[in-house]
Amino acid sequence: MSGAASRLPPRLDAADFRLRAQAHDPEHAFGAAPAHFGHGDHLLNPDLASYFTGVKLRDAAVLVPVTEAGPEAQVILTRRAVAMRKHSGQVAFPGGAIDPGDGSPEVAAMREAEEEIGLDRRFVEPVGRLPVYMTTTGFHITPVLAVVRPGYAYTLNPDEVDAVFETPLSFLMDPANHKRESRVWDGIERHYYAMPFGEHRIWGVTAGIIRTMYERLYA
Repeated sequence: MSGAASRLPPRLDAADFRLRAQAHDPEHAFGAAPAHFGHGDHLLNPDLASYFTGVKLRDAAVLVPVTEAGPEAQVILTRRAVAMRKHSGQVAFPGGAIDPGDGSPEVAAMREAEEEIGLDRRFVEPVGRLPVYMTTTGFHITPVLAVVRPGYAYTLNPDEVDAVFETPLSFLMDPANHKRESRVWDGIERHYYAMPFGEHRIWGVTAGIIRTMYERLYA
């Protein structure tokens, strides 16, 4: 890959991420498609827009936590418990359905992060959002961008999470690490991104959100 798309941004620390996230408008569309269909792996599957017509989706939120831990920021990710009914064993951001008492996607995302990995919200600073991500499993997801201050610790809920790990923001924001793959789902070939990182395979919804973050904040 060559040109602007292959160049990493000059800084990939939490301070720069905060500025980019705060300046970002998740509702702004850069092309003919609505913002939530104009980026990430939705671009690879243009027929998905018609799939969601008339479908009622449940509101959910995920936390995209970027650590403020020196010159190389890290992104906190989890591996879902194999006993989970949906997306078992997959790499995911902390998150889940928005409850009536949450009041906002930010509160829901921070609550879920506390419940899943014990990430105390006192260390979490929401700084923005990405466009909503709609899934064929029935969710309308708001990705909440956040900076995590030093001093945090993890306490895993084994019913929901098998592992938590951190991945360099520089790795995830390098398009050279965004592999395009496909598989047949419900009789239709679907295209998606995959980002293998050590023993972890980041793909599906999580990789789609990461790709959207790259396209919206860093490309």
